[in-house]
Amino acid sequence: MTLTKVERRIRIKRRIRKVVFGTASRPRLSVFRSNKQISAQLIDDNAGKTLVSASSLCKEISEKKVTKTEQAQLLGAMIAEKAKAAGIETVVFDRNGYLYHGRVKALADAAREGGLKF
Repeated sequence: MTLTKVERRIRIKRRIRKVVFGTASRPRLSVFRSNKQISAQLIDDNAGKTLVSASSLCKEISEKKVTKTEQAQLLGAMIAEKAKAAGIETVVFDRNGYLYHGRVKALADAAREGGLKF
């Protein structure tokens, strides 16, 4: 029985989420990537609340005519900036079942350059 791409990603996601857990002091940086857009949010799993979120649909990013990888870099810098404003410095990275490659890696690297530690 072969798995579809989505089923495979969901299995990987479950395996990751067994280990990766966000707290108020060290929230989980969760990345969602679709074919056209990318979004990220900082989640406190203890309270079940999203602390900070950003998406490539935001005006600052969507107005610029850039590639999807460059969108991810801008989003990483934006999420780091919002996290700093909320008083968050360290996070746990959740790639959400996606390969740590391309847009996911670009977002993570930009967030690190923006000052987040993970």
